[in-house]
Amino acid sequence: MNERLVVDRLGDSGANAHDRLRNLLRDRSFARKRVVLASGKESDFFIDCKQTVLTAEGHALAGELMLNALELWPLCEAVAGVELGGCPLASAVALTSHLRGTPKNAIYVRKETKDHGSKRGIEGDTHFAPGTVVAMLEDVITTGGSTLKAVEKLRTAGYQVCGVVALVDRLEGGREALEADGLAFVALYTRKDFLPDS
Repeated sequence: MNERLVVDRLGDSGANAHDRLRNLLRDRSFARKRVVLASGKESDFFIDCKQTVLTAEGHALAGELMLNALELWPLCEAVAGVELGGCPLASAVALTSHLRGTPKNAIYVRKETKDHGSKRGIEGDTHFAPGTVVAMLEDVITTGGSTLKAVEKLRTAGYQVCGVVALVDRLEGGREALEADGLAFVALYTRKDFLPDS
């Protein structure tokens, strides 16, 4: 499933929101510079989605569009965000779903289990039943490695992960890795939205 099919399902208002969020990401989050990514790979561009998602408008748009994408998976009951970039996405979707009257609670997946207090690796899940169907939300997918680690934590805790929704797919193998693990995947944008000639 690609972002065009998701937008087509949304009608004019969804297309306008999709265009607006893409423009915010281009203005606030995208930069041409050399960076080392979480995967360890070097790249000549960087997309820091937090710079967009943590604005009031970006937060609202991300919540709206990602919740719309979840309509592809009607059995989805909750959303999970990976620390740090996925956490505001999960909160945005939870809030939007509540406002629409179709609540999907959010949980956060820590990269490392806390070494104090509750010593939890997953936050906000104490009221979820075993087998709850969860969608994983990510800001940027590169190789999919960190997403698969978080998915494994959720599975180990007894959740069913139905798929992954990302804001941006860098088109560097992440989709293939997730689908090879049996996960449905949709991205609202790809690197081509920021580097059309790539």
